[in-house]
Amino acid sequence: MRAQFILSEIGIGLRRNLTMTIAVIVTTTVSLALLGVGLLVRAQVETMKDYWYDKVEVSVFLCADGSDAPSCSDGVITDEQRQAIGDDLNALPEVEQVYYESKDEAFVHFKEQFKDSAITDNVTADQMPESYRVKLENPEQFEIVESAFQGRAGVEEVQDQKALLSNFFTLLRTIQTAAIGFALIQLVAAVLLIGNTIRVAAFSRRRETGIMRLVGASNFYIQLPFLLEGAIAGLIGGLLASGSIVAVKKFFIDDRLRPRFTFTQFVGWDAVWAITPILIIAGVVLATLASFFTLRKYMRV
Repeated sequence: MRAQFILSEIGIGLRRNLTMTIAVIVTTTVSLALLGVGLLVRAQVETMKDYWYDKVEVSVFLCADGSDAPSCSDGVITDEQRQAIGDDLNALPEVEQVYYESKDEAFVHFKEQFKDSAITDNVTADQMPESYRVKLENPEQFEIVESAFQGRAGVEEVQDQKALLSNFFTLLRTIQTAAIGFALIQLVAAVLLIGNTIRVAAFSRRRETGIMRLVGASNFYIQLPFLLEGAIAGLIGGLLASGSIVAVKKFFIDDRLRPRFTFTQFVGWDAVWAITPILIIAGVVLATLASFFTLRKYMRV
């Protein structure tokens, strides 16, 4: 009987404040969806970092004809210098693999990279630099190779590919921070709106709650319908936000981005299934807490 009464009170409250309840659900959905996007971007950044950092190489470019670096003041690198540099690279414990790229091989890669550009018509193999491509055990240890070979005779430049990716990852982190920042602002708005909705609901049913107080109903029993109303609105908002994250993954990432950007890796469904419970639980908890503290302030029972 008590459960039936509580359910009827919840239904009455939701119907009486239908417009505000819808506003609560929409605000909660938007805020949690933004939070989910921020978490999804974070997972994407980590996925791409793992993918690209595993492929990152350090390039040790060797002195060629026309190199203007101080370490190339003696001219083109000699066979002895080339051999010594290769041996020293292989001797470093931080190095996983060393690959020598000749002028001809560099020219082939250059033509593959710019195959649709007219620039390849003005470049010859003799103009391409020789280099050692170095794969490290840990890409973060680039400084060890740089300090050992930068400025060495025969070495024109030591270049870290990871540095070329840093701006891209900075952009992704900025998007992530912006999404989470907007989400937090929206969550504050949702909490305030939920509290206001519960306060209006409590005021409109003050006669019923007064009667319940006179017949000896406990504070928790009187407050429970209002708490459940907020929790239901938060639950619906969390479910809709989770659905939006699933839609972003399916229709934006998988159907649009993945076919166009086949050279990189995108976040998987495991990340989505990890995020959706967070959004649902956050929606219920935030709505329940907002309702609870509102009732304590505006409903002295």
